[in-house]
Amino acid sequence: MNTLLSVRWLSWDENTLAPPPTSAVICRLKNLKTAFEDKYGESPLFYTCAPGRVNLIGEHIDYCGYSVLPMAIEQNILAAVSVNNSGMIQLANINPQYKDYKVSCSEDIAINKDDPKWYYYFLCGVKGIQEKFGIPRLAGMSCVVDGSIPPSSGLSSSSALVCCAGLLTMEANQKSLSKVALAEICAKCERYIGTEGGGMDQSISFLAEKGTAKLIEFHPLRATDVKLPEGAVFVISNCCKEMNKAASSHYNIRVVECRIATKMLAHHRGLDPSKVSKLSQVQTELNASLEEMLAMVEEVFHPEPYTREEICKLLSITSEKFSTEVLSANTQQETHFKLYQRSKHVYGEAARVMSFKSVCDSEPVDAIRLLGDLMNQSHVSCRDLYECSCPELDQLVDICLKSGAVGSRLTGAGWGGCAVSMVPSKKVESFLKAVRDAYYTPDPRRAAMEKQSLFVSKPAGGAALFLED
Repeated sequence: MNTLLSVRWLSWDENTLAPPPTSAVICRLKNLKTAFEDKYGESPLFYTCAPGRVNLIGEHIDYCGYSVLPMAIEQNILAAVSVNNSGMIQLANINPQYKDYKVSCSEDIAINKDDPKWYYYFLCGVKGIQEKFGIPRLAGMSCVVDGSIPPSSGLSSSSALVCCAGLLTMEANQKSLSKVALAEICAKCERYIGTEGGGMDQSISFLAEKGTAKLIEFHPLRATDVKLPEGAVFVISNCCKEMNKAASSHYNIRVVECRIATKMLAHHRGLDPSKVSKLSQVQTELNASLEEMLAMVEEVFHPEPYTREEICKLLSITSEKFSTEVLSANTQQETHFKLYQRSKHVYGEAARVMSFKSVCDSEPVDAIRLLGDLMNQSHVSCRDLYECSCPELDQLVDICLKSGAVGSRLTGAGWGGCAVSMVPSKKVESFLKAVRDAYYTPDPRRAAMEKQSLFVSKPAGGAALFLED
């Protein structure tokens, strides 16, 4: 494979060709083709790609209905695919630590929420397309997957895998969907693995465009270009502590706390709690500003955690109804809920997202400083109110700020993973050296991971399908 002569981005205009893939992607595609031929004894029919993402600001608010501001990164998931009449879906991974898997096309696709293996994420995408089109028997497929996104790092490796699988399943079964429709399906079907996400990761994976960040809005889903200021770059740094959202209840507990807070605020203001499930819906129903919602949080909630009994009494519901209609499968054992802290973070973070976009749009002289301040405020809120940071991330963010970043914050779900830092362009080299020396070099395990853990990121393009002549 010396060239990829036909490259099609997902687009409403199917005649639009994408810019050619980078030399790094072409190199990986060559290796992927070789591995595929060695594994299956035939050449792939096509290749798919779905990027990871870094969320610049807007953490843990997409599932509350609020806008977020991510950009796609150059690291991605690639898959080589052939279509056949074997009646089987065969999956393999370039990385030997990820085991092969196969499933019959005539079986109901089962996804084990209690054992979130890599192939179950892949099968989420397959199942989503199957259910969307009501396909009784999927086409047989052989696939080999290669990922360059660090796993469990907060850069959306899992969602990129779901998106990649959804795209290739659509193509293999000769179906067609818009980018928006694919993003919505993949956001929904990833919940098969047990994560109650809000749709940011899948949306940016499909809707991203090279050279620009995106404001992602929901209900309806849409993406708006956000031009980032010149004179600064974004640097991603991995704290080297992994956190798998589907393998723990941390993430879903926060989703549930926001759901409870939504119903409590609705009840306090005379709305029907059963009709709302997201904090943004309360704001919409009351026609209130974010500032007014923050004031309402101070008025309604006490800072101490709420017990189940207190919540049930205030909402006039039974404990059984609370368990079945409010809690999720892996939060049934929870007894205390921090409603004040979680809702205060969400409304404050939603305001910071809009302020970030406003600064980017208006391009004031001190734009870099203003954006850095918003990022710093976001991290403090994630750390203190949402409690989704960890000692390693806090140490890394502190080092990044001392090393020359104007703003630094955790990105992704948290409890591990990556920080994103805004760094003046003229300070990038000194910044990278300082962070390397202070955080990675002193620790042998981190030092071994440093090359793939500390890098400058530019806005990359979205999901694509590659055809080889």
